[in-house]
Amino acid sequence: MSGRVRGSAGLVVVGAGVAGLRTVQGVRREGYDGPITLIGAEAHLPYDRPPLSKQVLTGELGSAPVAYHDREYFQDLGVTVLTGTRVDSVDVQARTLAVQFEGSDVREHIPFAALVVATGARPRRLPCTVPPQGVHVVRTCDDAAALYEELLATPTVIVIGGGFIGAEVASSARTLGLDVTVLEAGRFPMRRALGPVIAELLSGLHELNGVTLRCGSSVSGFLGVDRVEGVLLDDGTAIEAGLVVVGIGVVPDVDWLTGSGLSLGDGLICDEFLRAGSETVLGVGDAASCPNMAIGGRRVRSQQWTTAGDQGTHAARVLTHGTEIAGPFSHDMYFWSDQYGVKIQGSGDLSGDVEVVEARPDLSRLVTAYRNGDLVRGAVTVNAPKQFRRLRKMIGTEDPWRGVVEFTSAPAGYSGGEVR
Repeated sequence: MSGRVRGSAGLVVVGAGVAGLRTVQGVRREGYDGPITLIGAEAHLPYDRPPLSKQVLTGELGSAPVAYHDREYFQDLGVTVLTGTRVDSVDVQARTLAVQFEGSDVREHIPFAALVVATGARPRRLPCTVPPQGVHVVRTCDDAAALYEELLATPTVIVIGGGFIGAEVASSARTLGLDVTVLEAGRFPMRRALGPVIAELLSGLHELNGVTLRCGSSVSGFLGVDRVEGVLLDDGTAIEAGLVVVGIGVVPDVDWLTGSGLSLGDGLICDEFLRAGSETVLGVGDAASCPNMAIGGRRVRSQQWTTAGDQGTHAARVLTHGTEIAGPFSHDMYFWSDQYGVKIQGSGDLSGDVEVVEARPDLSRLVTAYRNGDLVRGAVTVNAPKQFRRLRKMIGTEDPWRGVVEFTSAPAGYSGGEVR
């Protein structure tokens, strides 16, 4: 293929999700007035992804992506947006990207003075052969639109994976009145994210809402040839369904960085300032692994929408003001999930001892705190925004736990105490 160089060197952000968007907005807000290019693999402008597994699948929103801004906004911001563009490789020393535009076999080269990697992640796939029709993942707006059309025509659904995406898809399918089975390979859904105690509690949401939950179930294959007819479990059990959704996690989308000299592991390896071993290359969002000062400097590859956005904002400060002013990245890893009509909220380090402060048998309300001795280090609640805000403010402080929770005789249907 022939190649040519496009544009002048400036800031180039690869990845048009919330992390990439916040980066370009942030550098302009911080005073950078040079060229900016935002590159996205999808044909769409940056759009809101959290509704894809929820309101899009229930029909509350249309199938068209909900764009954050139109093209005029980016023009006014002085940002060149290249949609439908695949980045093949990067030459860090020469500071150029090799890209291909949708529908073109010509490789072009884009120079950069600084590069931000914000390519996110792609859905993990099962190793078994998949029939050509009826097996879906949910990562892009096109994925969600295609799945919604099939949900309207299929009465039985199997969701493989009981994490947040799997649970939200199952909830959406139940809202449409479908027969739903969730298959989870672990002992409880969301155990890795929430720990065993709270994961076991929240697993009850599935059965309380008419969903069949099967834990310890691994899929060894699919039934059907031209179209999926169900799944085969590793114990030989066959479960029939007309539609399958695979939600078994994601892998960082960093293959294009192979051979660049940048350090790769579980994503692009970055330092506490989000730098990828270079003053001019930074990583943000689901593609980046970096220390987080809010959880003691532990290295994580966060997959929260809020963390990704804040990393973009922080990278903008590092690029425009340097590390001494920007400081290391710190975020309490706040997340939320809407499932079966309840709102789950969480933040902080969820690996400590768990205190169940308040719990209703129907899980319409739950307040829990994760502690290190007398100190609050994390919190997860269900339908308790006031209590969650109170606990969230304590995360990372030296305020004693005993000053927050007053244990009393709980009303009928409750256990534990109450966050004041």
